[in-house]
Amino acid sequence: MNQELDDARKELDKEFEHVRKNIDELRTEMDTISAAGPEDDISQMLHDFEEMVKKVRTGGLIGSGAKGHRDAREDYLKLRGVQP
Repeated sequence: MNQELDDARKELDKEFEHVRKNIDELRTEMDTISAAGPEDDISQMLHDFEEMVKKVRTGGLIGSGAKGHRDAREDYLKLRGVQP
């Protein structure tokens, strides 16, 4: 494997792990919403969850989120000669 392809794979793996970690946090938040009772503010909980999903997808202010994974994946596949 050439160095450029190897570096692209490392970047892809790094971005994937970052997204997976965020998905685990979403799962934990969803468990909290599922455990909510009648006196809990489910509307606010869902709003907060929606904001978390957006952050995971876009990366928020400092990250790249799933968008970063998409870009890293496209770069890696192009280097391998595969159409994304």
